[in-house]
Amino acid sequence: MYNLAAHVCKFLLKRRGKLYIRNKESLPTDTGGFVIACSHKGWVDVVALGAAVLPHQIHFMAKKELFNHILTSNVLKKLNAFPVDRNNPGPSSIKIPIKLAKEGHIVGIFPSGTRTEEDVPLKKGAVTIASMAKVPIVPAVYKGPANVKELFSKGPIVISFGKPIYLGEDKLTKDRLADVSNHLTSSIRALEETAR
Repeated sequence: MYNLAAHVCKFLLKRRGKLYIRNKESLPTDTGGFVIACSHKGWVDVVALGAAVLPHQIHFMAKKELFNHILTSNVLKKLNAFPVDRNNPGPSSIKIPIKLAKEGHIVGIFPSGTRTEEDVPLKKGAVTIASMAKVPIVPAVYKGPANVKELFSKGPIVISFGKPIYLGEDKLTKDRLADVSNHLTSSIRALEETAR
């Protein structure tokens, strides 16, 4: 279901206008799994990112409220989404993404933005997951429509990937966590500037 949906979405996004996928060659090819931390505006960026990395699949971290209805929950799970309690994150919140990354899968995390403090916990969460799974983090940026109404505009869609951030084998101390989180933020901001 994931592959079918992603290929259909990619076709439709191309048909609506210009779709640019930049620096896809930056995605790691020799490490197995990795974490993608992508800027977030709405549901369209999730769809566009999934289409951009084809033929690879992304396992998306999504807020648990989206899984309250059994039908929606079943569809989301078939599209590689898994629930996370963002208001009360605990150790169990990172067990699933760590396991997925260790198994060689791509884990997608969407901080709320790059210029607010709201996304700091998610950035730190991405770093923690990558560190514990011993995989790199790839910063990414989405530029384009945020909702259905904007999707019918003529503006292009741009997905830009940055260079992977490798954490190495160093212990993830509080200072190290802050340093890598700041590096991730800076990388996403730089990508945003070039994507304008």
